[in-house]
Amino acid sequence: MTGRRPIRSTSPDGPRGRSRATRTAALSAGALVACASLAAGCGVVPGATGGSGDDGPITVMTWAPQDTGATNKPGMPALAQAYARSVNAQGGLGGRKLNVLTCNDHNDSVDAAKCARRAVKENAVAVVGSYSQHADSFFPVLEGARIPYIGGYGLTNTEFTSPLSYPVNGGQPALLAGLGSALADSCGPVTLVRPDTIAGDQLPPLLDSGLVSGGHERSHDQRAAEDATSYDDQAGQALAREGTGRAEGGCVVPVLGDRTGTFMDSFRRAREDHPDVRTATVLGSVDQTTVNASGGASGPYEGAYVTGWYPSVGDPAWDGLKKLIKEQAFGDNDVDAADAGVQTTWIAYTVFRQVVESLGDGEVSADTVRRALDDGLEVGTGGLTPDLRWTFAGKLASVGFPRLVNAEVTLQVVREGRLVAAREGAVDTTKTLQNADVA
Repeated sequence: MTGRRPIRSTSPDGPRGRSRATRTAALSAGALVACASLAAGCGVVPGATGGSGDDGPITVMTWAPQDTGATNKPGMPALAQAYARSVNAQGGLGGRKLNVLTCNDHNDSVDAAKCARRAVKENAVAVVGSYSQHADSFFPVLEGARIPYIGGYGLTNTEFTSPLSYPVNGGQPALLAGLGSALADSCGPVTLVRPDTIAGDQLPPLLDSGLVSGGHERSHDQRAAEDATSYDDQAGQALAREGTGRAEGGCVVPVLGDRTGTFMDSFRRAREDHPDVRTATVLGSVDQTTVNASGGASGPYEGAYVTGWYPSVGDPAWDGLKKLIKEQAFGDNDVDAADAGVQTTWIAYTVFRQVVESLGDGEVSADTVRRALDDGLEVGTGGLTPDLRWTFAGKLASVGFPRLVNAEVTLQVVREGRLVAAREGAVDTTKTLQNADVA
């Protein structure tokens, strides 16, 4: 689908959020679930602690896909284990040992459900800082056991609807809405290249919400296999659609997770006859390492807009995460402070710690953790997000996102091969998402 009006070639403009100067998601082959406990192997460990004076361990789980042919997030469980080492070296949470279980969902719906059942069996009081695109498989298990899901990656709409979900970012909805708003005034026709998966099916209306809000026509939806080793055909199709006879070049938006780099390799070869076509994407599909590997300033990302949830990794608000990595995960290449998954896990554990602290000497269980959150506990993240509080009366409940409480995104751009801020502060995508057609 192509745009039918002249599009101004300007810098993105939109509602500005508060300054961050002081704060800063398909199926693959089934496999056995690999679960590991930080402190106690895979044996049954009590997950709830009793009343006043009980110093039993607090058990939680973090899961993510690893060693698959599609998107992998090994840094998330690795960071969770490092967090537990740090906390326990300092006496635990309120004097209680933090026991972190990890699980590999293999990007597989059956294994995702197995991870959730393991959390139930091990009496986990919460699943914290995790990544899975198979919400339809794991959420029913967690909901049946009333185990809260704190700080998921935001891949699926269920993460923003389930009463057991407590997201710390706006997930794919906010990233894509914000990106669409940024591209509306600076692109001709827009093509979204996304995974041919259930989770991928949810992406086009989100990008379109931002485009339409800026007076732009909807994007062309182009499906692609999420585990392909080459995207020559898809790159050629996207470029053939983008742009001849227009004052403004079109924009190609690949949102393929770890396979975005593979797409860009194909795109670089195919774009020689289409010099005006630009690219744009979201963090999680590209980071500075990806930009470097694609050729830096001479690569296809130069000039691309990239939306993210959090401040840039250079912001002082990340100092605590960097210190943890240096002290507890030094030499582990999976744990990168610039990785959005690692960042999300850090924030999720920051939330969980405050929940436990709010319980004082009382019982720490799935029920008490959930009640604390549902009763309106407001938590701070040191400026990495707005203060978070989860209710079902939020501004986005009317469009099907009752648990989306942080719709802020940051806008970055690749200039001279470096990801830099395109705008100071954050953009609140709440109004854009309120008009999204996500039914």
